[in-house]
Amino acid sequence: MTDLSTTEQLCSTKCVPCEGGVPKLTSEEAQRQLQEVHGWQLQEEPDRITRSWTVKNFMAGLAFFDRVAQLAEDEGHHPDLHLVGYRNVTIDIWTHAIGGLSLNDFILAAKIDRLPIDEK
Repeated sequence: MTDLSTTEQLCSTKCVPCEGGVPKLTSEEAQRQLQEVHGWQLQEEPDRITRSWTVKNFMAGLAFFDRVAQLAEDEGHHPDLHLVGYRNVTIDIWTHAIGGLSLNDFILAAKIDRLPIDEK
């Protein structure tokens, strides 16, 4: 079983490249780790975590996604970004190479939570 990482530990850790061959977190491990990334929800098929925000306007959404994109490049771990209705932003994160969740997903979520966002 994977040890629980605190928010501080997640934010001080860099994502590890994953090309597959790494076991997915179990449902129990994912539920426990979810406690450290407030506002994120667990989804299934594929197992992923997701979070939504309502931003001030279209440009605020794009500016937030620009910050997320830079972070994702730095971490080498890329989320799915959605902008709907000009100010509703959603981010889905999972480790595509394993078709489920790894610790990398929670590292990225914790770091995204520290990015500035101009909410409504």
